[in-house]
Amino acid sequence: MDRVVYVAMTGAREITRQQAAVSHNLANIATTGFKAELNVFRALPVVGDGARTRAFVLETTPATDFTPGALQHTGRALDVAVRGSGWIAVQDAGGQEAYTRMGDLQTSINGILQTGTGMNVMGDGGPIAVAPDQEILIASDGTVSTVPTGRARNSVEIAGRIKLVDPSEQDLTRGEDGLFRLKSGQPAQADANIRLAVGTLEGSNVNPAEALVNMISLARQFETQMRVLRTAEDNHKAGDKVLAK
Repeated sequence: MDRVVYVAMTGAREITRQQAAVSHNLANIATTGFKAELNVFRALPVVGDGARTRAFVLETTPATDFTPGALQHTGRALDVAVRGSGWIAVQDAGGQEAYTRMGDLQTSINGILQTGTGMNVMGDGGPIAVAPDQEILIASDGTVSTVPTGRARNSVEIAGRIKLVDPSEQDLTRGEDGLFRLKSGQPAQADANIRLAVGTLEGSNVNPAEALVNMISLARQFETQMRVLRTAEDNHKAGDKVLAK
């Protein structure tokens, strides 16, 4: 009885957490470069005083599905997608380096190249700045060039080069802001072999049908845990009546 109560109680708790993760994935079906979050369960014994039969369910450390999303041609000059593996380096809200696949770039009012969410894009020596009234050109190797508006393209100037990195997936961790960072906390080395698809965006890798089926399955699993708890309660009451006699 002790075991079934702990397993059902903690199982129901972790199912609600996994439902939250699946809901988050579904909410980001249309988010550029989004990577789905993965969660699984495992059973663990309870350490400490009490019955040795006690066990509970625990959600493992959340993982990430790094499968590339589908590439969508936009024709916009500031839209870029990483071909194959790799990441675009950006500056997070705390000023530290982080990594994303979100390539819908823009310029701020101060002329800083940013992602669509306002994160500064990192170059070789920091954020990339672009002079005003300039047409921006991005090459497949991440080189950012500018041409004065209305002039011929033979007057191109190099503004910088987008820092592209390709650390091992096992070395990356996802932050609450959706950006990825190295577990060591150190910046990754730039990789000159990474190429960008210009005029293209990478879509989310969330499979809507699979996520919806998973949500329904989790709801039924939660109902099962609740039935187990009610059965345990009924059995306990029945046992008390027997002892009372």
